[in-house]
Amino acid sequence: QVQLVESGGGLVQAGGSLRLSCAASGRTFSSYAMGWFRQAPGKEREFVAAISWSGITTYYVDSVKGRFTISRDNAKNTVYLQMNSLKPEDTAVYYCAADRTTAVPTTQYAYNYWGQGTQVTVSS
Repeated sequence: QVQLVESGGGLVQAGGSLRLSCAASGRTFSSYAMGWFRQAPGKEREFVAAISWSGITTYYVDSVKGRFTISRDNAKNTVYLQMNSLKPEDTAVYYCAADRTTAVPTTQYAYNYWGQGTQVTVSS
């Protein structure tokens, strides 16, 4: 079983930055694609960013492109989401997800393992 634990959320002023971390268990972390999703109150869960097992391929939703950066450190079994130039509309619970695939899924239905989420609140 794979366990994912997010951290790094909090309250930040618009224009500020946060770095989310997702620590994963297991000996095969490097073989998993990793993704970040978010869910705001009253909204559906949406894709934010994803990274391949190799770390070479990344995808971002248009609304965060140029502001967010996903990365991974397989030696530490950790994936990161660096969030810069934050906007109030970025406020949501952020979830990390993992799946053993060489692809880079951008839909939540492709991911089998999920963290519990971390709250990000961006004030105006």
